[in-house]
Amino acid sequence: MSDQSRTLPPEALDAWAATLRQRFGLSEEDVPVAAVLDLTRDVANGVARPAAPLGAFVAGLVAGRAGTDAAQVRRALAEVAALAESWEQ
Repeated sequence: MSDQSRTLPPEALDAWAATLRQRFGLSEEDVPVAAVLDLTRDVANGVARPAAPLGAFVAGLVAGRAGTDAAQVRRALAEVAALAESWEQ
């Protein structure tokens, strides 16, 4: 895969999110793309770039264990982001 093919234009991100929602029976509210991107940015900047996928995964686990409420998903994302912003090694 070339470096150019790893750059994802916004419309491709939208298409990927729509594919995921369709495959797993999720609504747009269930998949807060902007909040997930904000979380990964905050973890990458506050902790380390390789920590971003781990932070997103843990936020997903926390949200999944909390239930199907979209507010719980956003709360889990916000908690991990806040932890990353205040994290000191």
